[in-house]
Amino acid sequence: MHIYKLSGRNVDVTDAMRDYVEEKLTRLDRYSESITDARVTLTVRDVRDSTRRNRVEVQLNVPHGIIRAEEHHADMYAAIDKASDVLERQLRKFKTRYMKARHEAAPTPAPGPAEADVNAGMDDVGEFKPEVVRQKRFDLRPMSAEDAVVQMEALGHDFYVFANMTSGLTGVVYRRKDGHYGLIEPSN
Repeated sequence: MHIYKLSGRNVDVTDAMRDYVEEKLTRLDRYSESITDARVTLTVRDVRDSTRRNRVEVQLNVPHGIIRAEEHHADMYAAIDKASDVLERQLRKFKTRYMKARHEAAPTPAPGPAEADVNAGMDDVGEFKPEVVRQKRFDLRPMSAEDAVVQMEALGHDFYVFANMTSGLTGVVYRRKDGHYGLIEPSN
């Protein structure tokens, strides 16, 4: 992978940081040669908890999805390492699932001795088949995003779907890791 965008918030990205990020991203190529591009954001925040001071956000675009990691640490390089480890695990799972889906889609002959040796070294991440196990229907009441947050907290949920009375769009408020709230709405 040679296409990536590196940006910094409240931090000057040094050449050493740029080289370190590039080294970590290049190592991920062994899990997926099809990473089309990556976006990396390094952020230094003024927070009480020093272990959450440095944040690294990475988004990898692959042909059939997006792989994302966000990690925090007191040291920026350690945060980059943690994010790289998370991406590595996710890419391994993604590759295993993708290869399994391709394998199940095409009829294959019995593996010969050479093929058995190649598959022996592959990491077995475990089988995961996402399925919808519950459906819920409810009426969307028009309200402000602030009222939706109050409803979400009253119900003890991590998110709440509502009709935004200001924009007329369906919105979702959610609790962020930093304790604040986020709002998701469609762009059109």
